[in-house]
Amino acid sequence: MHDHPHAKPAANRSRNWAGPWPRTPARLAGTGLVRLYQLTLSGFVGNTCRHMPTCSEYAYEAIARHGLWAGGWLGLFRVLRCGPGGTHGIDNVPERLTADLAWWAPWRYWRVGKKRGGTVG
Repeated sequence: MHDHPHAKPAANRSRNWAGPWPRTPARLAGTGLVRLYQLTLSGFVGNTCRHMPTCSEYAYEAIARHGLWAGGWLGLFRVLRCGPGGTHGIDNVPERLTADLAWWAPWRYWRVGKKRGGTVG
């Protein structure tokens, strides 16, 4: 096959986070469920997310970056923030989580997000 000298590299065609993450069984299962939702039910729910990235993209990235437990809680609380009276706008997944976000205290993950504390970086 002939490579054209002015050809552009192939663009990432996925709507989900493409950064490096450990492909552990739990993370693959979690991101797989989010992807299944995106391919099936998302079309019926409609394009009503008030944030960028969308709630499913946020959940995918949160699970990929922070694991199924922490990322799952982050994703759940993000969906809850998206409802009436909730936040809106750009709300990215934090690169790192603070030390007070322990596995045994999942309610603390509510603080992470737009206009809330709990993130570093």
